Formats: sequence, C-alpha cells, structure tokens
Amino acid sequence: MLGRSREGRPIRAFRFGEGRNAVSLLGGCHADEPVGPRLLRHLAAYLGRLPPEDPWVRNFEWWIVPHINPDGEKNNAAWADDDAEAYDLGRYLRDAARELPGDDIEFGFPRGDDDGDARPENRAVLEWWKSRGRPFALHASLHGTAFAAGPWFLVEPSWRERYGPLRERCSEAVRRLGYTLHDVERQGEKGFVRLDRGFCTRPDSVSMSEHFIAAGDPVTASLFRPSSMETVRSLGGDPLTLVSEMPLFITPGVGEVLGPPDPILVRWRERLETWKTRATSGEDPSAITRSAGNSGLVAMGVTDQMRLQWTLVRAGLALACGRT
Repeated sequence: MLGRSREGRPIRAFRFGEGRNAVSLLGGCHADEPVGPRLLRHLAAYLGRLPPEDPWVRNFEWWIVPHINPDGEKNNAAWADDDAEAYDLGRYLRDAARELPGDDIEFGFPRGDDDGDARPENRAVLEWWKSRGRPFALHASLHGTAFAAGPWFLVEPSWRERYGPLRERCSEAVRRLGYTLHDVERQGEKGFVRLDRGFCTRPDSVSMSEHFIAAGDPVTASLFRPSSMETVRSLGGDPLTLVSEMPLFITPGVGEVLGPPDPILVRWRERLETWKTRATSGEDPSAITRSAGNSGLVAMGVTDQMRLQWTLVRAGLALACGRT
C-alpha cells in the first residue's frame, strides 16, 4: 500500500521484476473510466504468479498502480460493475461521477516538493516513482472516453517521429477486432495534435492552462498541475509516454468529416443530452439504453477494450525497450 486517498481508502501498488527496462502503468485517474483498472488488476495478478526466470519478470521492472483513485471508484460503483461485459448507457448517464479541474488526478501531480495542496493520491504515487532513483523507459496511463467512434491512442509528442511501429501494431489490432479508429482534428487544442487516423499527441498541463486563459477563464487555468506523463518525464531520461482512450460507447460515423464542426458528432451530442436529461429525471435506465441502441449507439465490450489497452502497452514495450 502506497498510502491513503483523501477519504482514507488504501492506494494499492505493485512492483515486479528486476529487469533494466522500467515500466510504469497507471489506471483510474478519471474514476468514470473503469476498464484500465480492470486490466491492471488482471495484469498484477498474472505477474505475481510468474517465476523469476519468466521473461516478463526477468526483462522488465513493472511499477503498477491499478487504481490511483479509490474514492472515485466508490462514487461510480452504482454503474461500473466489476464483472460487466459491457456497460449500460442508462445507468452510466444517471450515475457517472467525474472530478472537475483542481480535483482531476491525471492533472494533479505536485508542481514541486513544496506543493502540499496536491491530492494525497498524487503525492504518494510521485514519491513511489521517485524511490526508483532512475528513469522509466515507458509510462502508460490507461484511460477511457465515454463516447467515440472507436479506439483512440495518444502518444508522447517527442516520439511522434518514432512511433510508426506502434501505430501499425495498434491499427492492425483494431482492424482485426472489427472496430474503426476514432478520428478528430482538434488543431492542437489542449495539446491534442492529430498524427494519423486514431493517433494524436497526448495533452499537457501547459496547453490545458493556455486553452482556458484564451477562453477568459484564468481561475480554471490555474488549477492544472502536471500530468502523470509530464511527471514521469520530469524524473529523467526520454520515456515514451502513452494514453489509451477506449470508448465505453461507440458513436458510429463520428470523424468521417473531421471538422470542426463534425456534423455527425453534433447530432450524437444532441441525442446524448436528451438521454442524459431523461436519465437524471428518473426514467428507467433500461428504456434509455434501448432508445440509444435503436439509434445505433453500441456499448464496446470490456474484453476488447482490455485487449487493445494491452496491445498498446506491448507496442510501447517494443518501441521503447526493444522487447515485447
């Protein structure tokens, strides 16, 4: 146990292996994105059963925090069933809870040693990472997104000229499972620079703050601290940092016209607002789920989400460490 959350819940962490390639995997930064923690709990259990001579243990040093946000996990327990094969839209719209900027754990790591106002979860994980005393080769923060046309992968900006093999491997896995890569053109907003269909640079705290300053909201801009990706890179070396964005629910057609504006995205947002109003007004969630299904919205299977997250991690290992 690394420490305790703001409400006193334990933060679990696992370290396996003695290889020279150190890998950091983090889940749960956004508590309404449950699939990353599910994968990392499976992975930690698997690695814990392996003998020391196994290549996964011999070649790598694994630093895994399956869920950095146990308080947020409890707040989302009403809809995020541990054994769900896919999540229910009506329950999600009614019960999902997400922290706002300032409480956001992904963008909540300390600005420095004297930043005692950062959340205890972030401070505990940073101290654990620092205890290694050497740089990491790879860091992946496993996220999800509520609605997208399909899987979306975010890449360390300084590796944009080197990420080609990872792009090919992840794209092929998406195709093989029968999905369409999400695509969006955000024109650099918040650090999102489109690299290729389904691939984008990961955001950063400076670009996040600049976005809100430009929008006339300096208060929100001041709330952004470094992300886990920026924090791992601040520890030295040239680690490859990655973010997975697996959709809980697939909105077909988004990205066929990149925009902005994307007319299909606009229509989905209008529908989702209507369904959310119905869900929070007390309507039976199953009726909302049926209505969305009749409109073409599809819940993405959790197993496929985990497979693609693991594909991203393995592709990252191959790129950053020369091993999978």
